[in-house]
Amino acid sequence: MLKRTLGGNQLEVSAIGLGCMGMSQSYPPFPERQEMIRLIRAAVDRGVTFFDTAQVYGRFTNEELVGEALEPVRERVVIATKFGFDFADEPNRGGLDSRPETIKRGVDASLSRLRTDTIDLLYQHRVDPSVPIEEVAGAVKELVEAGKVRHFGLSEAGVQTIRRAHAVQPVAALQSEYSLVWREPEAEILPLLAELGIGFVPFSPLGKGFLTGRIDESTTLESSDFRNSIPRFDPEARKANRAFVELLERVAERKGATAAQIALAWVLAQQPWIVPIPGTRRLERLDENLGSAELELTGEDLAELDTASASVQVQGDRYPEAMQRMIDR
Repeated sequence: MLKRTLGGNQLEVSAIGLGCMGMSQSYPPFPERQEMIRLIRAAVDRGVTFFDTAQVYGRFTNEELVGEALEPVRERVVIATKFGFDFADEPNRGGLDSRPETIKRGVDASLSRLRTDTIDLLYQHRVDPSVPIEEVAGAVKELVEAGKVRHFGLSEAGVQTIRRAHAVQPVAALQSEYSLVWREPEAEILPLLAELGIGFVPFSPLGKGFLTGRIDESTTLESSDFRNSIPRFDPEARKANRAFVELLERVAERKGATAAQIALAWVLAQQPWIVPIPGTRRLERLDENLGSAELELTGEDLAELDTASASVQVQGDRYPEAMQRMIDR
């Protein structure tokens, strides 16, 4: 597996990471725990060194899963987790809680669940408007100085928040959605990251599974599947957005690849400091995703993908309204 470096702090990881959220949350039915432990360890055997989890995934169960799976190979991997939600259900906080005392208490609990002494990359999961970002970055700085955290990250943060945080504690990586079907970060976020030397970790680089080509307007999802609440997954939106899939499939046929591999290779081709974290729960899909790291798109391939996709207007918001309000602008 090829390696890439995130941020000016020289955090080296595999070119493709593994997002573990779907093993415990959002995409039912969930596999057996031991099956997912085997999958995570198979990813390590294949050269994956970057694993993404969060306190809120399954409410702690995903961290426990990742911790158990990676404990035997801890020195070979980079573990990223996230803080930022209120688990005490305190009123008037909107579900967010990035107060320094909550961060520090949460990190101690995460270290226990992850079976480690240090978190390699600690993200603020969502920006908490009630806590100045300088206080958040300062709390993480203290955790870095204490040896409990190695690198600081942000998720779904806007440009001013990133600048302010970075001035207090260097930000190694920003995590946000990015794919051929969602290119909003290109306008302001990616230029800022290039300026500040911050790595970019796209989640949902396959459009929450849509860009694999295995979902169309007639696909029925589990009743509790998170995607049922997403406007972009309304049947009419799916039908309109199939134009992106058809584009990927056209290039994939020419390259002897799959639509998913082209989608991931496109993300990788945008900048050398971008590391996508597609999620999967199946070994054959893991191998398919990892194969994209070896896939080379020519300038003509990239121009075709850029030009054709620019002519398609994506239909539907990427989050339900309540989650849209949590995105920092």
